[in-house]
This record gives sequence, C-alpha cells and structure tokens, in this order.
Amino acid sequence: MLNEGERLRLGHFSDLHYSPSHLAEADRCFRFAVDDAIASACHVGVVSGDSTDHRLDAHTPALSALARQIHRLSAHMPVLLLQGTYSHEPPGTLDLFRLIGAHYPVYVADRIHQVALCAGQFVPSDGPLFSTAEIDVLLAQHGMPEVVFTCVPTVNKAVLAAAAGVANAATAVGDHLAHYLAAAGTINRQWRSWGVRTVGVSHGTVNGCQTEHGVPMAGFDHEFTIGALFEAECDAFMLGHIHRAQQWEREGRVVAYPGSIGRFHYGEIGEKGYLQWQVTPGHAAASLVATPARQTVCVDFDGPPDMVRLADIAMEAADKFVRIRWTVNEEHRQLVDRDAVLALFGKSAEVKIEARVLPAVRSRAEGISRAASLPEKLSRWGELTGVDTAPLVDRLTMLETLDAQSIADGVLAELREAGAEGHPRADVTPTDVHHAEPSPDPVALVASAMLADHSSMDWLTDDLFAGQPA
Repeated sequence: MLNEGERLRLGHFSDLHYSPSHLAEADRCFRFAVDDAIASACHVGVVSGDSTDHRLDAHTPALSALARQIHRLSAHMPVLLLQGTYSHEPPGTLDLFRLIGAHYPVYVADRIHQVALCAGQFVPSDGPLFSTAEIDVLLAQHGMPEVVFTCVPTVNKAVLAAAAGVANAATAVGDHLAHYLAAAGTINRQWRSWGVRTVGVSHGTVNGCQTEHGVPMAGFDHEFTIGALFEAECDAFMLGHIHRAQQWEREGRVVAYPGSIGRFHYGEIGEKGYLQWQVTPGHAAASLVATPARQTVCVDFDGPPDMVRLADIAMEAADKFVRIRWTVNEEHRQLVDRDAVLALFGKSAEVKIEARVLPAVRSRAEGISRAASLPEKLSRWGELTGVDTAPLVDRLTMLETLDAQSIADGVLAELREAGAEGHPRADVTPTDVHHAEPSPDPVALVASAMLADHSSMDWLTDDLFAGQPA
C-alpha cells in the first residue's frame, strides 16, 4: 500500500506486435523494457493494446515468448492488459493471460468499464462506471484503492454501425466515447477528492496526433479528441495504437502514447521505448525509456542510384536494416546493377530494394479518335505532326471512291498530259524560254510509246512489257 501523497510508478508498454515475423525485434525490446521496469521498481504494469500482430496459435513461439515476459512482469507487479485492434488481437486472444499471473494478477480489460486496484487486487465495476452503491461496497471491503483505471478498449465499429447506421458509424464512435468520458470524469473527480489516483487506458487514434512516419491524423472518424480525453478527469491517460511517442499536458494532467515497443517498419521516425509514469492525485509525468530497437536506413533516388553515395552509406550501415528505393524510366532500367548494390551492403542486417520502373507512355494524336472519317483522321495527324497531307488525302479519296481501272486510267491520262505539255530545259535562261523548244519528259515519252504500241491491250490481263528490250 502506498503512503498518502507517494507517487505511483507505472510501466506503460504498447503495440508489442508479437508475431513470427516480428519476434526477434519485439522480444528483444520488450524483454529490455520488462527488465528496466522491474529494476526501476514500478508498482503497476500496463499494456495498452496490440500485444500481438495477428491471431497466434497456442504452439506459436511468438505467443510463448510474450507469455514468458508477461509472467516475469507479474512476478513483481500487477499487470493490466487492454484489448487492442481486432485485426491484431482477435477477441479472446488475451484470455489465456488471465491464467499466467505469478505473484500478482494479470487483468484483461476487454470491455468499457472502470477497475480499482486495491492492495494488489483488481476490482472491476459491473457496468461502464462505478455506481455509488459499488463504491460504498468497495470501500467497505477493500479500503481506499491505490488507483482507479478507466478502461476503453478498441470499440467494435460493426456493432455500432448496426445500432447507429452505416452512414453515421464513423462519427458516432467519437461521439459515444466523448459522452462516456465526460460521465467518467464525474466519478474520477470524486475519487481524486478522496486522494485516489485516476488513470485512463485506451487504444485508438487522437485527432491531430502524428504517425510514426510524421503524418498528422486529421479527420472526423477518429475515436478521440484531446478535449474529450481531458474531460475524463484522469491524472494520466495512457494510449496505444499510434507507433510514435507523443504526449499532451493540461493543468498537470498528461495524455500520452509510448509508441511501439520496437521499430517494425522502414521509415519510422523517433525513438522507440516504453513510458515510465509517476502519478499523484491531480498530477502526472511521463518519461520515455528507449529500447534497443533496430536501426533502419532509408535511401531514395529520383533516378538511377548513385553508387558513390551508396558506398559512403554502406560504410556506416553495418548491422543495420537498409531500404534502397529508386525510380527509373523503362528504357534505363538496365543501367542499374542490383548485384553491385547488394554487394556494397554485405555487412548490413538486411537490404531491401524497391525499384520503381516508369513505363514508356505512347499516346495517340490528340483528337484523332473524334474524327468521323479516315481522311479527317489523316488531316488531323498532319496538323499535329507538321506534315502536308493534301496529296495523301487526294489519293486516299481516290482509293475510297474509284475502282482500280478508273485509277489507272487517270494516272495514264496525267502522264499523257505531262508528255504533251513538256518541261523547259534546265540550261535555258528565263529570258530565252520563248526561243527554246520544250524538252520532252522521258517518262512521258516512254508512256506514249507504250500507249502507241499497246493501245489495244488491256492493262489488267495483258503483259504490257512483252517484247520490250531488257
């Protein structure tokens, strides 16, 4: 039992994400945090959701490793486990941990309610809040509690959608939780007036917080606002779900995320760790204790990778996790030697290459598909490419409107006209053109000779060149 006015020390862990793929990182960091919390003589341990990364079978080494650390922690302090995101922690995942408490109990908070910690034992409320009658019985049977927790695990939005309607489900979550927290504030002010510490524990998103990649979470579909959390009148409000450590303070009371226990993704900013809280009625303080999370290096290139720069980075990337990204055009993709890049980072713990190849885009002439006829399409193509298409359009019109015999007759007629008119010789000056005889066109002469000799022959069925000299 703490003395009056003595600070309650709590170890606040969150987003452990135990799974086969994250086991090494999660267990190394959480084991360090458990050792540190025990060495720091914390009075209570709190895990604010997402202890696992997804459903785990009982024989999974990751589940065994998590249970081992929770058991170690419960040998030195009471432990409260909060239900996290259903996709990470399916309902019922935490039930097993109720059975593994050592010297102190492990309490699983999987519904919205309040629970008091009295002499190392958890005493929950029957409903969402302690009623006046429940408080009287609790004080009579257990005495004044050391701390009262207000627990808000992940809300099942599917159930809320069925009650409030799908269209209103997103904003209804925040509205319902705000009303509950305001009601809890009335009870918590009463506990504080009696010298009892009050702590909130929840798993969700605060509007305006930042993700582990530095992206602000702004919108109307998040569970909490800062104002609603402080309305709960908790000395300390311990949050989970967001992987970046951050906190807010108002009149001595604090709301905080510890962030994830380790670094599970590339590009995460900030230190990883757990929070050590010191709480007295009306005042709280939280300090981050860094864990030995893996170090990641992220390198991005807008074009082919710079091998000189990569060589410099590789010298300081031993035992680190490296991600290299580049973007190249399709015709330049062969310029990048992946094997050479991997060879540079041979001493790194992991090298992840993400190459983005931009495909060559070949678009048709703009507006050509809206042209009604083939000659119009050809004219539109000529406009866009700067080509004189008038002769082509004329010939295309002939092909579309005339038969083969008519086209041939027309061509031969043009040749006869050209032969009859002739062309001036190139060596005749402009002033002597009227004195010079026209020079016949050789092509026209040949055509005329052919017509004279074969005027009775059909150009489709007869050999016009039969008997001509080779």
